[in-house]
Amino acid sequence: MADLEAVLADVSYLMAMEKSKCMPAARASKKIILPDPSVRSVMHKYLEKENEVNFDKIFNQVLGYLLFRDFCDNISDEPVPHLKFYEEIKAYEKTECHDERRKQARDIYDNFIMKEMLSHTHEYSKEAVAHVQKYLMKNEVPVNLFEPYIEEIFHHLRGEPFRKFLESDKYTRFCQWKNLELNIQLTMNDFSVHRIIGRGGFGEVYGCRKADTGKMYAMKCLDKKRIKMKQGETLALNERTMLSLVSTGVDCPFIVCMTYAFHTPDKLCFILDLMNGGDLHYHLSQHGVFNESDMKFYAAEVILGLEHMHKRYIVYRDLKPANILLDENGHVRISDLGLACDFSKKKPHASVGTHGYMAPEVLSKGTPYDSSADWFSFGCMLYKLLKGHSPFRQHKTKDKHEIDRMTLTMNVELPESFSKELRDLLEGLLQRDIDKRLGCKGGGNPSIRADEVKAHPFFTGIDWNQVYYQKYTPPLIPPRGEVNAADAFDIGSFDEEDTKGIKLTEQDQELYKYFPLTISERWQQEVAETVFETVNQEADRVEQKRKAKQKQRFDADEKDSDCILHGYIKKYSGSFASVWQTRYAKLYPNRLELHTESSSTKPELVFMDQIEEVAQDYVQFKNEQCIQIRFRDGIRDGKLILTMSDEIGLKEWSLSLRAAHKESQELLGSMAKKAGKIYGTERDASKANVLLNNSSAAPATVNNNASSTAAAINNSTAAGQKNANGSSN
Repeated sequence: MADLEAVLADVSYLMAMEKSKCMPAARASKKIILPDPSVRSVMHKYLEKENEVNFDKIFNQVLGYLLFRDFCDNISDEPVPHLKFYEEIKAYEKTECHDERRKQARDIYDNFIMKEMLSHTHEYSKEAVAHVQKYLMKNEVPVNLFEPYIEEIFHHLRGEPFRKFLESDKYTRFCQWKNLELNIQLTMNDFSVHRIIGRGGFGEVYGCRKADTGKMYAMKCLDKKRIKMKQGETLALNERTMLSLVSTGVDCPFIVCMTYAFHTPDKLCFILDLMNGGDLHYHLSQHGVFNESDMKFYAAEVILGLEHMHKRYIVYRDLKPANILLDENGHVRISDLGLACDFSKKKPHASVGTHGYMAPEVLSKGTPYDSSADWFSFGCMLYKLLKGHSPFRQHKTKDKHEIDRMTLTMNVELPESFSKELRDLLEGLLQRDIDKRLGCKGGGNPSIRADEVKAHPFFTGIDWNQVYYQKYTPPLIPPRGEVNAADAFDIGSFDEEDTKGIKLTEQDQELYKYFPLTISERWQQEVAETVFETVNQEADRVEQKRKAKQKQRFDADEKDSDCILHGYIKKYSGSFASVWQTRYAKLYPNRLELHTESSSTKPELVFMDQIEEVAQDYVQFKNEQCIQIRFRDGIRDGKLILTMSDEIGLKEWSLSLRAAHKESQELLGSMAKKAGKIYGTERDASKANVLLNNSSAAPATVNNNASSTAAAINNSTAAGQKNANGSSN
């Protein structure tokens, strides 16, 4: 029966893998629905404050680039050839074949430079042209041939094309996607979890499929009770920090990176790259040892993974074949950053890692170290790939103390069958003296250290750009249609009896308050590869239907009015109806308008001089985080409760309401002082203040392009019959 269950688990997992490669419609079991386009108002305000509304920030985001390109290709009134020029240059830079690159260079020169020069429309500098011509005349095509043009292209794109983009519906769509991204709150319901594929000290790793995009991931679940029992809270939070550091920014194809982190009441969950080709330890047991050529392939890819970490001042500390995973094509990634450590401010000195791979300085208690430790472990790992065991386990001993003693004292004797270059490489890596160790001679700069290893004669002939782009053929292709991992029942599970007496307190949960995380660029890449086009098409259809029904009046552009913020918000209707009602809100300097869907119904108006206070902090009401507005005595029901599910939107509404109310109060105060000077006495000034506060109690009309509070007060003071909008229609 157990065997049958294991087979069914494998089949379900493999079927999910195949389904993830299908078309978007079949790939996702849960729809992504973009927020209403009116979210542009809130998001633009938010992004401006975050200094995110500029060309470079938007262009360098996957979805921002795609939407800007869509605008240039299909919406812009004027042609934007600069973007096509840029894309051709980027394609040229990624071309490996010298002959192909020469042909591409000539095509780019003819179509984007010479043609424009002949027609006197070439908008670029003479220096950029001269740089390209100099190399082409010598028949040379370096990767950076067109580099001088890139910044000049950006200069053009930053101007009119980007300004027009910000005014377009494509920027609105960008705001919709960013709002969706910033409000991601994952739970287990967002994934379908399949068979277990590994187990560690605090939890298990499963294959899983994300419901809204269909992308397959590995889900690493750490048990909070087990963490508490082993006092591993710091380690768990450190792993989340290390994963976020290596997963953010420039992508590294040689590290198992993280896309999401979230937690449940009893689990910490990391959503990681899925590597379904097994690990090198597994393949050593199945395939046997590797020859020098095969080992060189794995060594080159691991070096780039270590270089990525070391540039971020992270020492990995647990390099071994079991932590090197293969993808379905046979390329490798370094996994499990549970023991990784940041050495940018303070060097670690703890003795952590796997016996037989730890460097002497790691074993020497109290000795600080940095990335030097990884190059020693790298040498141990290469030795095992070639011989089947660590250089310090020659007699197959399992005694940890003996292994450590040999690491600290023994000189490794390398077989004569190893090539001269290989022996020199391993001798350099396995030096006990850090100053003599390969990868540690170039001082403290981690980049120099990696270059030192890459420059070793053993790697002569390696094109490191081709390694990065994974163009070399892997020596071992994992079998298709297999899980390439131990049987689910062999991996086993934890005994729940171990943690039966452990209770999680509020203080325990508070430790993980800031654990949830979404890596922006990785989420955007996931969406772009899966459902981006499908979701956009669906959103376009919804917008077209809305416009056909003429319900788009709330989406009118408010940029020429004094509207501060507008969009949908929920209002609690009061003690009688006791329900949330959706309203389209418009905030002006002197009032808040709450519109219903019905065009015949007048909006509800809330004037700033009616408000006593907009609460500084959110209040909890009907299980919702809410904005509370308290009115002056005798006005309305005493308070107004507003909320929305969008955290970014709720924050912006709260800040804007408080700012508008504060400015209104300051303006009222200054007007009262002016009135006091006119009346000539403090007593009459007080009367004037009361008059100003009560002057807008009964508005008769609404004007969306109303003037500011100052105009309203002036008009009201001069002629009390006018309404508080200051309407001048």
